[in-house]
Amino acid sequence: MNIPFLDLAAINTEAGTQLDAALTRVRAASHYILGPELEAFENEFANYCGAGHCVGVGNGLEALVLALRAAGIGPGDEVIVPSHTFIATWLAVTSCGATVVPVEPIPAGFNIDPSGIEAAITPRTRAIIPVHLYGEPADMDAINAVAQKHGLFVLEDAAQAHGARFKGRRTGALGHAAAFSFYPAKNLGALGDGGAVVTNDKALADRIRALRSYGSTERYVHPVQGGNSRLDEMQAACLRVKLPGLDAGNARRRQQAGQYLEALASTKLVLPSPAPAGEPVWHLFVVQSAERDQLQKTLAAAGIATLIHYPCPPHLQGAYAAMGFRRGAFPRAEALADRVLSLPIGWDFDIAGTAQAVAQATRI
Repeated sequence: MNIPFLDLAAINTEAGTQLDAALTRVRAASHYILGPELEAFENEFANYCGAGHCVGVGNGLEALVLALRAAGIGPGDEVIVPSHTFIATWLAVTSCGATVVPVEPIPAGFNIDPSGIEAAITPRTRAIIPVHLYGEPADMDAINAVAQKHGLFVLEDAAQAHGARFKGRRTGALGHAAAFSFYPAKNLGALGDGGAVVTNDKALADRIRALRSYGSTERYVHPVQGGNSRLDEMQAACLRVKLPGLDAGNARRRQQAGQYLEALASTKLVLPSPAPAGEPVWHLFVVQSAERDQLQKTLAAAGIATLIHYPCPPHLQGAYAAMGFRRGAFPRAEALADRVLSLPIGWDFDIAGTAQAVAQATRI
């Protein structure tokens, strides 16, 4: 077998002619920054998420940062984050000068445990960032209930959850704001970096629009200190092409996930088990194995590429060594880092053969 983890060439070929036409359209218009393609995409993606506003920015990390800054989060503030997540969630908080307060994932899953959030709240707590990890929505009812009780800002990290639903509502409209990434490998991926903040709060959206463009909404007038983080017209045009096919792509991922779940049910692997209230979009299909490293080698020898999301939790990274965390500080996150393995999903490949090969590898 020769199964890459993800084949972006195959995915982009599906919309190749339309992508070419979109790029030609932008080039002919010669309007490359903050133009009509971005405005149209922002409207279309906001509508898709069921939210009032979308602000396109440079990437997913800056979407998180700008949303926090627009909410007034800064030095002296604490923000509750998952202990098991990609480091961007933590970087966004510390980039604003605030302090991360990690909370462990639920015992039988990957997302932040709502029962641990309230215990982590202090008088300095200002916000919660639930991550819809691997495309599975976090328990937003429980999280929002805690946030409302304590007057906290809720920022969804929806970088892996384009189109996912919680109790019928899409991610992007489940908190005060949501940050998305359009990194090429995402379910809705651009042809380069890109991101967006989605919100129902017009005032918040207006502040983000200023912050993304040098602190200005009027040329050469800068009432606040901003930066330069704008989703460019080329990427916006490509995302407009891909957005109408997002639900179909997510349906393919759900079908593939179902085949994995069926084929691997009798193996020693711990399989993902999404909560009934959520409708995941399977950005990643992540299994757990006590023999993860050997399993990965066996699959590689069989021609099946896999990845680990993520091999080292943020609290053990050198970037956060100054916080003084040691191994054992967050045992659930550490256990997941030692056990998780992501299988191929999301493009047109031999899913049945791959699932069978994975099942066979667990018996070796």
